[in-house]
Amino acid sequence: MAPGNVIVIMTDELRRDCLGCYGNDIVQTPNIDALAASGMRFDNAYTPSPICVPARASFATGKYVHEIGAWGNAQPYHGEPRSWHHEIRDAGRQMPSIGKLHFRGTHDDNGFSEEIRPLHVKDGKGWVHGLLRGTTGIFDATGFAKNIGPGDDGYSRFDRAVCDDTLEWLKDRKVDQEQGWGMFVSFLRPHYPLTCPQEFYDLYDPGEVPLPKSLIKGSGADHPMLQGMRRDCDFGASFTDETRKIAVASYYGLCSFVDHMVGQIMGTSRETGLDKTTTVIFTSDHGECLGDRGVWTKMVMYEESVAVPLIVAGPDIPKGSTDSPVNLIDLHPTMLDLTDVENANPTQHAVSFLSTIKQPDFDRATLSEYHDYGAHSGMFMLRKGKWKLVYYPGYRSQLFDLEADPEEDRDLGLEETFGSIVEEMTLELRNPDAVNDRAFADQAKAI
Repeated sequence: MAPGNVIVIMTDELRRDCLGCYGNDIVQTPNIDALAASGMRFDNAYTPSPICVPARASFATGKYVHEIGAWGNAQPYHGEPRSWHHEIRDAGRQMPSIGKLHFRGTHDDNGFSEEIRPLHVKDGKGWVHGLLRGTTGIFDATGFAKNIGPGDDGYSRFDRAVCDDTLEWLKDRKVDQEQGWGMFVSFLRPHYPLTCPQEFYDLYDPGEVPLPKSLIKGSGADHPMLQGMRRDCDFGASFTDETRKIAVASYYGLCSFVDHMVGQIMGTSRETGLDKTTTVIFTSDHGECLGDRGVWTKMVMYEESVAVPLIVAGPDIPKGSTDSPVNLIDLHPTMLDLTDVENANPTQHAVSFLSTIKQPDFDRATLSEYHDYGAHSGMFMLRKGKWKLVYYPGYRSQLFDLEADPEEDRDLGLEETFGSIVEEMTLELRNPDAVNDRAFADQAKAI
């Protein structure tokens, strides 16, 4: 494949099933749906961690969280190990970033040819409270339910500016460049606060949106780890049924807001002729629970949190969809394939999206981890085939059959019949207890 141009568009906290192309018949996302129709939609894509900073460190490096020690939001990426953006830039290509990075800071060599409107973690340290995993009562989430409904805020203004910067950058490109370039565009939305620009909020009637999914007996939602998460990060404490619906309508509106900006980027790509040589990768760093099972934001291993949308569209990408599991770490070899840059630092677990398209591997195992505030023990999610294991060191495991039970309403870890499958998948995790101990030790040292 000849080197081309690649635009990676990353959203923040976009739930996969809140897009029309993934089956949602309420949320209006025509531009993202059109992008999916023109390329390959991945139906089993996962984040390496359901929280911002670790997820972004992993997809930059092509390595899982435990491989690089980016355990939580207070341990950000700092330019090492090398990323796919380092490799593309150092091959002499333009490789800018525009928008949110959530790395340590601009003083590090993060691998970009330029950082336009970069947003990094606070003071180069991030959310240090996340290091205090065994502590309760230090996090007040009651304000979450107040910042909902129509309105403008700094998050939406930032995203509009990121979109404008992206359009200007694209208009300055030459269609006939001999060498391809890469570009990373990163939005804050639909991440909370759930205040939504009026024109997009007005697309939805709060009275007609569904209430969040309730806790179902036998689903494992009462697992002690999840009970602890709800207690320590009780975003839903001050909600009523009415305000829950307003929050859901706001989130839907923010999804449409993101879709509008994607439409502007794709429109400019067509107007400049760049669409003929440009591949677009659209995804999110993680999902959003949106009140389901009593959980808001992310930080758990249910599909609403850990599954992400992933669309790859371009001149050489076939149209269709695949169930083959992929992970955001796979972005690393994919970007090097698309830009025809040598992979000088091959990764152990990452597989190019292009390889998955050509030769799907439905039995591939893929991993997600969580080691931040609210988790008094680590969380490890292993997806393999139809099975999904969630392993908590020191606690019982959960098991779901995602073919028979895509809503994860039946926790098979509660049933002795499936003990052998739990044991087999736990062995494939390769000593998660040792990883859990190392995470706590590294965080204690950081404190």
